[in-house]
Amino acid sequence: MWRQFFSLSPANKRLLFFTAGVCLLWSCVPPFLWMVAEYFGVISPWWPALFVFGQLFLAVQTIVPALLLEPEHRTRGFYLFWLLGLTALVWLINQVSIGELRLLSDALASATLLFAGTLVGVALARYVKRLWEVLPLCLVMMMADFSSWAVGPTAEFAREITAYYLDPVGPPPLIDLVLVKFYYPGAAGLVPVFGVSDWIMVVFFAAVARRYGINDNLLGAPPTPEYPDRRWGRYLPMAALALFAGLMLAHLSGSFIPALPLIALVVLASYLLFRLKSRLFRTKN
Repeated sequence: MWRQFFSLSPANKRLLFFTAGVCLLWSCVPPFLWMVAEYFGVISPWWPALFVFGQLFLAVQTIVPALLLEPEHRTRGFYLFWLLGLTALVWLINQVSIGELRLLSDALASATLLFAGTLVGVALARYVKRLWEVLPLCLVMMMADFSSWAVGPTAEFAREITAYYLDPVGPPPLIDLVLVKFYYPGAAGLVPVFGVSDWIMVVFFAAVARRYGINDNLLGAPPTPEYPDRRWGRYLPMAALALFAGLMLAHLSGSFIPALPLIALVVLASYLLFRLKSRLFRTKN
């Protein structure tokens, strides 16, 4: 019975272990940047943006091996088992978030969220049977996120998180468990920058782009099955850049701004541009 939850093809096993290993390595980045900031201080107004972009760019590299996972038939029980397992792991890591261990445990919990979000995003992309199905999904996602931000639970969650990190007394709000945290220059520890749902959609759009032959990599060719190859360290999908733009807008405005609508708009525009270019190319030939 339990074997069905752990049986994977040899290729997928290697890619999953590689993805997990890269995420584990990423968890060392925020503490390292904390030490850099402690030593040098804030030496430039662009320092915060550089730190956030660096952590996000390195996080994006964890997507590359996951994009190359081979399709395997899985039951809902398989996905539910691993989703609950990773959720429990994040919860357990957060239980040791005390004293000097807080920065390390927050980094490890964020790496676990990135790993779980990457797998969920890749799995969801396999249910897209036609590229146009992304359009209604994006529209629903934008309307739901905007309404939740304006009058729904997201507004309340944002107030709770802001109040806690301004005066961290007592246990953090429950929503803190699903927030990915980066190091921000001047902060005493890691601070939440986006939710795991934002990351899931970044990975989802990257996986859909690869599935339908759309090169969304702003730094060159997309990842190929011959991994590792020259794509390592040179992968920046359009959705990730949109997420970074959303983070910077929130930073400059000093208020919470939902990133999902911006990600959806940018990705839809890039898909449309790709289709137009492909049609023009076929017309010329």
